[in-house]
Amino acid sequence: MLLVADSGSSKADWILTVSEHQNISFRTNGINPFFLSEKEIIRIFQNTPEIQPYTDQVKEIYFFGAGCSSPDRRELISNALSKIFKNAFISVDIDIIACIYATTGRSDGICCILGTGSNISYFDGKRIHESKHGLGYILGDEGSGTYFGRQLITGYLYGTMPTELAEEFYTKYAIDKEMIIKRIYQDPSPNFYLASFSPFMNEHVDHPYINALIKKGFTEFIETNIKSYPDYTKHNCHFIGSIAFHFSEILKQLCQEQGIKVGKILKHPIDELSLFILKNGAEIIR
Repeated sequence: MLLVADSGSSKADWILTVSEHQNISFRTNGINPFFLSEKEIIRIFQNTPEIQPYTDQVKEIYFFGAGCSSPDRRELISNALSKIFKNAFISVDIDIIACIYATTGRSDGICCILGTGSNISYFDGKRIHESKHGLGYILGDEGSGTYFGRQLITGYLYGTMPTELAEEFYTKYAIDKEMIIKRIYQDPSPNFYLASFSPFMNEHVDHPYINALIKKGFTEFIETNIKSYPDYTKHNCHFIGSIAFHFSEILKQLCQEQGIKVGKILKHPIDELSLFILKNGAEIIR
């Protein structure tokens, strides 16, 4: 049996290939080694009934996730998985590789993640070119759920959000300054908390304030990330993640204005990722 995972900080999508004609799809909380310990990761699987009957039968696991850029972080994930899946070969790698496999495959292209966080890489068909991006929710994450959540909260607290929107924001979330400060500076997973406000944009996407906010975030991502590649207009630019998917029309419009050729936009790349691995195996690309 083959188990494939694509994990962000908020959620992780999994596909278990039981046989040629049977797949089991399920979702867990996100598994990011910057925010979870080995014991916490194990606990996630202990509370996931879909996988329990198959833990001893899984032979291969390919996990791609946010926060897996360093060997020690990948080892933390691998160690946790090995405690649950004792008979499996386990491969752990960064989420941008999942984006490459699911979108451009073996062809060249620029691959972008716009979900809870944001990231980008250029793949020339054989290897990933080094990037200065992926700095996380404090230093980077332009155009991501955490970025937009931060903009919404500061606009609400500073009083720059239009009154009618601010009233709806309070009705929906019933939060104040003290609650927000505690959640961001004291509680775990502040990036996930910030991103939890981004659905408010989807509900009010036609409001001029929200529309301008989305354009500002995407423009910042384009200027900071996509345009850092000198030949960005010569390659297809692919996107995965809920933010890219839900606001795809705005994203495509801004890209078109900048001469960027938009390729695939996938909300959840797990299906394409699983099919690629089944067909090709997990190639080591760097």
